[in-house]
Amino acid sequence: MAEDGTDDTKLIKKEKHKRKHKHKHKHKGKHRQEEGHGNDHAPPPSIPGVNLSLKRVALLLGAYLALGTVCFYLVRDQITGKKTHELLDSMYFCVVTMTTVGYGDLVPETKFAKVLACVFVFLGMFLGGFALSKAADYIVEKEVTMFVKAIQVHEAFDPDQMLSEAAEESDKLKLKFLIVLALIVLHVIAGIVVLIVVEDMSVIDAYYCVCATITTLGYGDKSFTTTGGRVFAVVWILTSTISLAQLFIYLVELWTESRQRQLVDWVLHRKMTVQDIENADLDNDNSVSPAEYVVFKLKEMGLVNDQLIMNVMEGFKDLDVDNSGTLTANDISNLGKLMSRRL
Repeated sequence: MAEDGTDDTKLIKKEKHKRKHKHKHKHKGKHRQEEGHGNDHAPPPSIPGVNLSLKRVALLLGAYLALGTVCFYLVRDQITGKKTHELLDSMYFCVVTMTTVGYGDLVPETKFAKVLACVFVFLGMFLGGFALSKAADYIVEKEVTMFVKAIQVHEAFDPDQMLSEAAEESDKLKLKFLIVLALIVLHVIAGIVVLIVVEDMSVIDAYYCVCATITTLGYGDKSFTTTGGRVFAVVWILTSTISLAQLFIYLVELWTESRQRQLVDWVLHRKMTVQDIENADLDNDNSVSPAEYVVFKLKEMGLVNDQLIMNVMEGFKDLDVDNSGTLTANDISNLGKLMSRRL
């Protein structure tokens, strides 16, 4: 009998039934359930969600454009250059400033307008850096998710399955890369067509202006000067520069995933040595448990380091209230009681 009066035999049978049920679902191909439908491998709530971060970036972008348009509209008389419509020019100038294209067809003239432009260009660069950091978080989160999967030692450790999932993720990433590449090509074609038809440029000049814009080079000798051209430019400059940045992010991720997959394949299939057994034996009991084997392999793959393992173990010790070396429902219950007493 357990301390709370529950029959141990019933608990064991119940646990076996749960594992058997989970094992059946795994072989039916449901081991990768969609988010929101009970995914056992989903990151815990403590790991920031990428979707939430991207929404935050979109909200910041919208707020930046709205605030910038209003501010530059209020100082429109202090900005000189080729003008079309006051509100449109303000939005156009805000986009050109944020993306650091800086054509020079509209420039601040007074000291106040120049300071305002400096403020918004730094805010735009900060926003761009924040967006790139979210992309970096996405890559890191994928590695953390793999770590979370691996430490669930109640499921079988299947090297071939891990490699198969990695290959599948790589194929998805290649598809994303090709889609963004196609979007870049469409942006280039659309930009050239509009510059030829609306801005009356030659094919070479239009292509030159498109390249200078997408790469945020912005020499300024060629730009959008008509009302129709600037309406198009407000949307086109934003989407084209973001798409190009996304393309480079996917390119870097493809390269790192390729290197990571090669490393994973080598680690999973290389022969274990006596020295490896000694290194993997974390508790020095002259044997390697499945958990120790998983941690050892993750270290070889470069997915975890000693510091991260120590941090996880510290968390385990905090939860192991009775110092038994294992976690039980009683540990969690006792920890809750202990925390409530302290409060």
